Amino acid sequence: MASVTSASPNFSHADIMRVLSGAMLCVLLAALDQTVVIPALPAIANDLGAYKQLSWIVAAYLITSTISTPVYGKLSDIYGRRRLLLTCIALFIVTSVLCGLARSLDQLIWCRALQGLGGGGLMALTQAAIADVMSPRERGRYQGYISAVWALSSVGGPLVGGFMAESLSWRWIFWLNLPVGAVAMWACNNGLRRLPLPKLRGKPRLDIIGALLLGSALSVLLLAIGWGGNTYPWASWEIIGLMALGVVLLLLLVGQEMCAADPLLPPRVFASSSYNASIVISTSTSMLMFMCLFSIPLYFQLARGTTATQSGLYLAPFMLASAAGNIVGSRWGRRLGGMRAELRVASALCCAGLVLLACLPPDTPKWAFIVAMLIAGPGVGGCLIGSMMGTQNALPAGDIGSGTSALLVLRSVGGAAGSSLAGAILATGLASVQHGAGTLQAVPTTMHGLHFGAVYGVAAGCAALSFVVAMCMPDKRLRESLHVSPVSE
Repeated sequence: MASVTSASPNFSHADIMRVLSGAMLCVLLAALDQTVVIPALPAIANDLGAYKQLSWIVAAYLITSTISTPVYGKLSDIYGRRRLLLTCIALFIVTSVLCGLARSLDQLIWCRALQGLGGGGLMALTQAAIADVMSPRERGRYQGYISAVWALSSVGGPLVGGFMAESLSWRWIFWLNLPVGAVAMWACNNGLRRLPLPKLRGKPRLDIIGALLLGSALSVLLLAIGWGGNTYPWASWEIIGLMALGVVLLLLLVGQEMCAADPLLPPRVFASSSYNASIVISTSTSMLMFMCLFSIPLYFQLARGTTATQSGLYLAPFMLASAAGNIVGSRWGRRLGGMRAELRVASALCCAGLVLLACLPPDTPKWAFIVAMLIAGPGVGGCLIGSMMGTQNALPAGDIGSGTSALLVLRSVGGAAGSSLAGAILATGLASVQHGAGTLQAVPTTMHGLHFGAVYGVAAGCAALSFVVAMCMPDKRLRESLHVSPVSE
């Protein structure tokens, strides 16, 4: 087993800003890819002649990025962040070109899966790099920069995706990654040079069996969610069998991680109740967020007759409110020294907004829908940043990469499950629209079969779970130093 320690230099504000510059561009690249695709889904369906598997354009990326995230996190704890991050960006750029050249929906889904292998390291390695240079409490001082980039990409992504799908071609949403990725590589190469290199004690071992079990379990479970209610009935033996196989693989993964000499997901990181609570909140929030990201543009295009560009504009209030909640939540945590109160308020706001969305009648004014999004949005952002800060606060320096990756793995699982579940709920209605209209365009009179309210109702249930967990979690103070090991709870 390899023991990893790190000798970190003192970082000045200028050093931190150089690291942040590279991190912000990676966040921009990752966030754009998550938001720019959604408004273009109807255009992709019409061009490639398929609609039942639309959610897999999102889910395929999330599955492979989820599988690769803990591998990157573990490798970065052993070998350092910078070179791995540059490799991830390069892979992301190459596979973006392949996505833009896809000639069928199946090809696009497979290319998106390959793209996820590069995207899996973008968020995990940048978050770990940020944790290398600033303490959990000081992170609130700089989080505004990251949140500003997230806000820009969250608002600009749907607008750009809608505009390109409507005025140019949906293929441009992937080719856009080329110039952004090139600048991100340059910034990371220069900004992350001063990050400390881990010092190895013993020969490092990568948990290959754990990685294979994790990938297999997640793929099987997400296939079951994606096919349930769409390709097969939920009560069919195919779906039940996939669910059972996924559970067995997860149990085998737990056994492997407990016995492995150098586990991919170290069981010790789950010893803290604060860490576990943050994991649950992060996963459930990611699930509801992707349900909203998937359904809101489709709702406005198909039920309200807007264009792709306009649907991206209507998504903007939700994403702006989420970014605002991210900024306020990080500053709240820094001021009060803990994240429990922030997570309670954020999850309550999120639940209230989503319940309102679920209860709105089909003919409700658009402004009422926007108000509900403005209530839910800050809660989503607050839960995401609160769970991230709470997670890294509970980890010792040597487990930052692995522990952060575990959070992002489960966050990606929640996102993939959310988009797949939303796609399954809406599949029947989308099929009826396609059958009656010939193309997947706005046909408001036929949209009563779409169960958008059910999507937001399930999302509200996820928010309620986050609130219950936040009410029960301990109030752990944010550390003010980088490398003090947290006290066990």
